[in-house]
Amino acid sequence: MSSTAGGGTTQTGPADRLGFTTGMVVQELGWDDDTDDELRVAIENAIDADMVDGDYGNVVDAVVLWWREDDGDLVDGLVEALTDLVGGGVIWLLTPKIGRPGSVDAADISEAAPIAGLSPTTTAPVSSDWAAIRLVAPKTPQ
Repeated sequence: MSSTAGGGTTQTGPADRLGFTTGMVVQELGWDDDTDDELRVAIENAIDADMVDGDYGNVVDAVVLWWREDDGDLVDGLVEALTDLVGGGVIWLLTPKIGRPGSVDAADISEAAPIAGLSPTTTAPVSSDWAAIRLVAPKTPQ
């Protein structure tokens, strides 16, 4: 818990750590039976809406991309995640933690992100089974 300026307390959950707030449009890609339902509910509660899927067809503020080692080419997955992302938006790449089935080697992420035009900026603790890596498009000089 953390204190607020008004003297109250607020919960700091995984969706807060990922920066999700009311009114954001968040696209979810790569959902499957193994995804963390508690995290999904926390994100939807934080944005006060359901996450949209890949067929949404409009711009989104952020993308939650669930990715496992056997999901195919990570570069292709990241490029696909950029399709509807608004300029300045964020991709949260969620992968099974090391030692869990489907875990993705950190070197693979470090290699794939720049090819897709992204930079890993931070990680966030979100679940006992999933790791979250924040990816953003590098700022271009004006």
